[in-house]
This record gives sequence, C-alpha cells and structure tokens, in this order.
Amino acid sequence: MATGSRRVLGLLLGSLLIGFGGLAVPKAALAVYAIAQYGEPKYPADFKHFNYVNPDAPRGGTLVLANPNRLTSFDKFNPFTQRGNPAPGLGYMFESLTTGSLDEVSTAYGLLADDISIAPDGLSVTFHINPKARFSNGDSVTAEDVKYSFDTLKSPQAAPQYAVYFGQISRAVMLDPLTIRFDFKERTREMPFIAGAIPVFSHKWGMKPDGSHVPFDQLAFQKPIASGPYLIEQYDNGRTITFKRDPAYWGNALPVRVGTFNFERITYKLYSDGVARLEAFKAGEYDALVEYVARNWVRRDIGKRFDNGELIKREFRNHNGTGMQGFFINLRRPIFQDVRVRQALDLAFDFQWLNRQLFFNQYTRTDSFFANTDLQATGKPGGGELAILSPLRAQLDPAVFGDMVKQPDTDPPGSLRANLIKARELLADAGWTYRDGALRNAKGQPFVFEILDDSASGSSMEPVVATYQRNLQKLGIVANFRTVDFALIQKRLDAFDFDMTSLRMPDVQIPGTEQDSRFGSKSADQQGSDNMNGLKSPAVDSIVHTLLGAQTRDQLLDATHALDRVLMHGYYVIPHWYTASHRVAYRNTLAYPATLPLYYVAEDWITSTWWFNPPAAASSFASAAAAAK
Repeated sequence: MATGSRRVLGLLLGSLLIGFGGLAVPKAALAVYAIAQYGEPKYPADFKHFNYVNPDAPRGGTLVLANPNRLTSFDKFNPFTQRGNPAPGLGYMFESLTTGSLDEVSTAYGLLADDISIAPDGLSVTFHINPKARFSNGDSVTAEDVKYSFDTLKSPQAAPQYAVYFGQISRAVMLDPLTIRFDFKERTREMPFIAGAIPVFSHKWGMKPDGSHVPFDQLAFQKPIASGPYLIEQYDNGRTITFKRDPAYWGNALPVRVGTFNFERITYKLYSDGVARLEAFKAGEYDALVEYVARNWVRRDIGKRFDNGELIKREFRNHNGTGMQGFFINLRRPIFQDVRVRQALDLAFDFQWLNRQLFFNQYTRTDSFFANTDLQATGKPGGGELAILSPLRAQLDPAVFGDMVKQPDTDPPGSLRANLIKARELLADAGWTYRDGALRNAKGQPFVFEILDDSASGSSMEPVVATYQRNLQKLGIVANFRTVDFALIQKRLDAFDFDMTSLRMPDVQIPGTEQDSRFGSKSADQQGSDNMNGLKSPAVDSIVHTLLGAQTRDQLLDATHALDRVLMHGYYVIPHWYTASHRVAYRNTLAYPATLPLYYVAEDWITSTWWFNPPAAASSFASAAAAAK
C-alpha cells in the first residue's frame, strides 16, 4: 500500500537526477563524456548502450497506462509552474544536458551535451552542446536555449522550489552558440550534476505569431518545444493524452538512448479512483499496473485473464532507498509543536497489527529517512557524526546523542497498551490531560485534528486511518479523516493548509540539495516548497550545509547519518512502511530486458526500456503459461 508521491521539483527532476551525486573535482579542467563521484564511470567512453536495455528491442505499438500518481485530471502542459495540474508523461518531452544510469548511484553521462568540463577550483562547469541536438520544431538546441531555460526556472514565473534547488548556481554564461558555463556560489560536489540536470526547452515555447510571448506562468495547452523522444499527439478533456514518438528524434543513436523508448505511442487514461483503475486493468483497458496496495496484489489482482496467462504478476527487486512515506505532521499548527506530542502520536500507530491484518505481512516498517541504504543512521553516533552534532548540542534534544530511534513495536513482549500508556505520559508532560470526555490542554481546548488525503488513494488509506483513529480515541484524541480531489489537495498542500497528511517523499541514492528544499528553514514559509513539515531548525540547516559540502563518501555518510538521526528524533513524520520490490502486473504482449536495473522507478522503467512482443511470441507465452497451470 502506498499513497502516491508529492510533486517534488515539478515532475521531472526526480528522473533526470536518478543516480546523480557529487564528484571528485579534477586537478585541471578537462572535457569528458561523463563525470563520476568516486573513481571512474562504469561505462567507458566508447560504450554502445547501458547493460539494462535490449539494444535490439523492436519498436512500435501503443502502450496504454493509467494514472501514474494521484492525478485524476490535468489542465496544462507546463510541468514547471505551481498552479494547475500538469498532464502525465510530459517528462518524455524534456531532456537535460546530462542523464544518469540506472545501475550507478553517482555518474552523469552526456545527453544534450557531448562533453563536460569542470573548473579546477570546482566553482563552475562548462558543457558543450551536441551539434546534432534538435528541438521538436527542428531548431538546433543552443546555449541561448539552455540559459533561457535556467533563467526561467529560477524566476518567479516557475514553481518556487526550482529557485531553491538551483539557488547555488549564480548564473549561466554563454561562451559561444554551443557552449555554456554555469558558475556556482560555492564549491560542492553536487553542483555540476545539478547544472547538468536542468530541463531544457526552446525559447520559442509560447511565442505568438507577432514574436511576443505568453508569460511562462500562463502557459497551459501550448505544446512544449523540447528535445525529447516524444511529442503530444492528442488529448481529450483533461482525462486522456497520447504521446507519439518523434520520427525525427535526434538522439536515437546516442549510447544513453539505444534500446530505450521503444513504444510508438504512449497513452495515459486517468481514472477517478483506485477501484475504477484496477477494474479497468482487469477488463483490458490498459497494459501495465504498478501495484502499491498489498491487499489488491493478494486479493484483487486476480481473475480469468491472470489464470489464462493474458495478464502476468511479478515482483521485481530494486535497490532503491525507500524515501519517507508516512503521515506528515504540520508544525505550523500549534498543537504539534511539542516533540512529546508528536512522539505520542507515533506511539499510537500500530504497524504490526496493520501488517498482519491488512498487508499480508508484505511490508517492513520505515525507520529512517534513508532506509534500505547505508545512509541510514544506526546505533549511537560515531566519531564523524559527533564532530557534526557536538557543536550543535545546545540546540538538539539530548536523546540525539543516544541510540537511534526505534519505531514502536506491538509484537510480544511489546503491546499497544504499553505504547499508549507511554503516549499518555508524554501528553501529560506536554500539558494535555483527559477530562470532560476529551484530551484537553490547560485552556480546556480538546485535541482535535484532521488527516487529509486525496480521494483517489483515500479508499486504500481508509482502513489504516480507521485503525489509527481508534487508537487515538483511547487517548482522548479526535482525528477526523477527510478525502478531497487531487486538484484541491494539491492547492492545500502548496498553501500548507493541512494538519496531517499522507505523503511519500521520493528516495534519493545520493542526498544533496533536495534536503535543503525539504528541511531547510528558508523553505518553510515559501508556499509550494517541499518543506511540508514547516521545519525551521538552525541545527538542521547546519547539518544540511555540512552534507552539501562533503568532499568524501565518508563525510557524506557522516552528515547524512547525523541528519537522519536529528530528523527521526524530531518525530516530524509518523513513518509508514516499505518493500524492496516493485509489484507489476502486465499484459503478456509486453517484454522487458533480461538484466534488471538497480535503482529505478517502476513506471519509468516500463516506459523507457520495455517493448511489445511479436504477436506469435506473445501467443506462445500465453499457451505455455496456461499449460503450466
């Protein structure tokens, strides 16, 4: 079970930055095809394709998919602005100067750029643009377009998180028509990767016949002019959209593109809720489903099409960090500002019961912002962590210097009753006592709050919330559950108008600037930012700054462990659960490469590397599957 991901840095940077991290700055500026954090890139300069693709995959056919996230409708083709809901799949249209691979955590290869030069002092990076790079209108991609894209994304016309994310890039300088340099405010290992991941679009996007422009933040259904492999072919009523492979796509022969984007068309159909979406898949209305609901996977992803082999279920292992999924607590609300209150709310969440009764024991409790990686803090802080934490001791809870937080457990010898007794004690210490039929503060105000979720995922969260509500009621706390349409919840989240809400913070393999956007004080009051908790902590700001300045892998680990330790001791999120596998159901006419990537988003993996089987092969597969049963 999962609740969908919050739109972080628009919709694109998560995929553009897969595997990116910092790098060792060379002693002298040198033009190269790729940059790596430590050592050398996995693939040599003359590599032909990534190992996890099929270079001989046939191209053709129409892949039909459903909502890839909470989105149930769309009203624009511009994914970079705050207002409105962008259509799914727009990432297929936009490319960046570099791209990552899915089997490395810290390498960037040239995409629009054909070489990369890092200054000896690490304060700038220069990219030369491939002369073959073209936009969908046939124009060459130029340094002017790259600068225009960067300047626009940092401007007030774009969603505010871009200005934060690109904040350490002071300027973009055109050196010639195909060469651009990015200057940094300070040297960090991450900056060349961030510059390389800037989405690039033509300065002609939104240009009127008279040469004037539609303001960037008013672009709606003006089709983007970008350099990616797909174009918008048609759309209907904000509920369906079809992308067609650009027959003149410039990048077909690039090693980073060989074996990728094999479907002639990709169509998205947006369904109003999870039940309608699941039934539509079982009826054959679309081709692949990434299942996030454990109950569905076991009990509902079944039927005659599964029995006869037309539909296949498989779990695909991944090595992704889990990110953080949970109930995010809004510190802007006075009732949540005491850490003892937040810890009490955590104690009332009974994961073990949920895992047994609802999840078929398919999940592990999330106990870190970086779970399933070596970035996760464990035990007591080591010497490197203490060097970061000790100067901040006066600002930190003393518990930070002890054992890492362990999530409450109700398996014997633990129990929900024991956890609730401890929660009651913490609430009493914070000034909340039970009287007159409710938990009340010194002013007599009852402890009442709202858990907000969108209607598309609300049905899957309802039994989880109902169980949590029942436990909170034993403490005298009233938690009201409200579901609203995706468009409304997005507006409310952008305005931080919620008490508690279920979210998933996307994972990162190498933490960097996104941590500042998520937890930095300067983002807390900036509507539309990713600091959902409203966290304002000089200590966290200091740790994030140390993280961004890490010069070795060990320094990065120490800083990330320190950050994880402080965040978990702050109880800003009531963590949910995770699995290290992607659950995918798909039509037997689809095929995928024999070698799986290591770090990947299932939906993106399907659209970027899968292909259609020839009909004869699909028929043979179905017959074999039926015989096996």
